[in-house]
Amino acid sequence: MGKTAYFYKVAQRNIKADAKNINVLLYSLIVGIIAGLLSSAFRICISKIEILREKLYGNFDFSLSPILEGIGLILLIIGAILIALFLVKKFAPEAGGSGIQEIEGALDEVRPTRWKRVLPVKFIASIFSLGSGMLLGREGPTVQIGANVGKMVKELFKQQDEQNNPLLSAGAAAGLAGAFNAPLSGIVFVIEEMHGHFKFNFYSVAAIMIGSGTSDLIVRYLIGEDPALSIKIFTSPDISEIWLFGLLGLLFSFIGYLFNNILLKSLDIFDQLKNPILFFSIGLGIIIAVLSIYFPDMTGAGYNTIKDVLGHSFTIWVLIIMFAVRFILSILSYSSGVPGGIFAPLLSLGAIFGMVFGYTIQHFNPHLINETGVYAVAGMAAIFASTVRAPLTGIMLAIEITSNYELTLPLIITTVTASVFTAFLGNKPIYTSLLERTIRHSKPSKTQLE
Repeated sequence: MGKTAYFYKVAQRNIKADAKNINVLLYSLIVGIIAGLLSSAFRICISKIEILREKLYGNFDFSLSPILEGIGLILLIIGAILIALFLVKKFAPEAGGSGIQEIEGALDEVRPTRWKRVLPVKFIASIFSLGSGMLLGREGPTVQIGANVGKMVKELFKQQDEQNNPLLSAGAAAGLAGAFNAPLSGIVFVIEEMHGHFKFNFYSVAAIMIGSGTSDLIVRYLIGEDPALSIKIFTSPDISEIWLFGLLGLLFSFIGYLFNNILLKSLDIFDQLKNPILFFSIGLGIIIAVLSIYFPDMTGAGYNTIKDVLGHSFTIWVLIIMFAVRFILSILSYSSGVPGGIFAPLLSLGAIFGMVFGYTIQHFNPHLINETGVYAVAGMAAIFASTVRAPLTGIMLAIEITSNYELTLPLIITTVTASVFTAFLGNKPIYTSLLERTIRHSKPSKTQLE
C-alpha cells in the first residue's frame, strides 16, 4: 500500500504539472492572437499615416507660399513629437524608446509591467512618433506591446507568478514576428537576446513558438504574406568572394561599437538638458521636415531607403552622406525619448554601408564582385550583430525580411566576425546597456507602484 500511495502521489503531481504546462501553451496561443491583431492594427495605422505624409510632402508647392507651407509642415511634425512625448512622460515613462530593455527587466522582475498603461500609451504615442518621420522602427513598440499582452493574459486568467516569464516571452516573440512577418526571428531573438532572462524548458520554448507563429499567421492574413522588404533575390556569391564578408564584418564591428557608445552618451547628455522636450521637438521637427521635402530617404524608419539603395538609385558619395546623416538622426530620434525601435534604422544603416563597401570593392576590382546588393543584405545582418550582439537573430532577420535564403553562408561569416570583434572592443549588447542605464536612473514613484 505504501508504494501504491507513493506512485499515486507522483502521478497526481505529474498530472497537475502537465495541466499547468498545457495551460501555458493555450494562453500563449491567446497571446499570439491578440498580439497579432494589435501588430496588424499598428502596422495599418502607420502605413496609412506614411502614405498621407508622402502625399503631403509630394504636393509641396514652392510657387504658392513656401514659407507658410513649410512652417505648417514643421508645426505638424513638432506637434506629433510633442504629443508622443507628453503621453509617455505623463502616463507611462517606461513606454519611451524601444521598450525591449523594459521587457528584459520585467523578466528579471526589476522593472514594472503596467500593461493597463503601457498598451494604450505605446500604441498611440508610437503612431505619432513614427508618423512624424523620425528615424524609428515599428518593431520596438510591437515587441513591448506583445510582452504586455502576455502580462495582461496572465493577470486576466489569474495565473501564478511563475507563469509570468513564458507568457511575456511569448508576447515579445509575437511582437517581433508581427512587425516583420518574421516568426523564426521572433523565436530566435527571445532565445538569443533574452537568454539571461528567459527560463528555458520544453514548454517555455514551445510557448514562444506558438506565440510567434500565431501572431505571424494573423498578420499575414490581415496584411499580406509578402516579405517586409520586397527586393531582388540574390544567388549565393562565388566562393572567391567569401573572404570579403569577413572584412565587411570587421568594419561593422567598429560601426556597432561607435553606434552603441554614441547612443548611450547622447542619452546622458540630453538627460541633463533643462528643457529636452522643447529642444527635441523644435530641433528635430525642423530637420525632419526639411529633409522630408528635399531628401525623403534621409527620414523615416528606412524601409523605402533600403529598397532605393538596393535599386542602385544613388552614387557612392550620396550613400556616404546618407549613412552619416541617418546615423546621427537615428541616435537623436531615439535619444528624444519618444516610443520607437532601433531595428529598422539599424537595418537601413547596414544596407547603406554594405552597398558602399560593395561599390568600393567593385571600383578597384570589377571582376571580383557580381552583385553589390549582396553586401547590403549582409550589412543588415552585420550591424544588428555588432550592436545587439545577437548574430543568429541578425541572420534570421535579414533572411526572413528579404527572402534571401541562399545568402546564409556569407551572412554567417559576416555576423560572426562583426559580433566577435565588437566584443573584443568591449562593446556590450545595446539592450543590456540600456537596461543597466534604466535601472541606474529609475526612481520609484507613486505611478510606478500603481
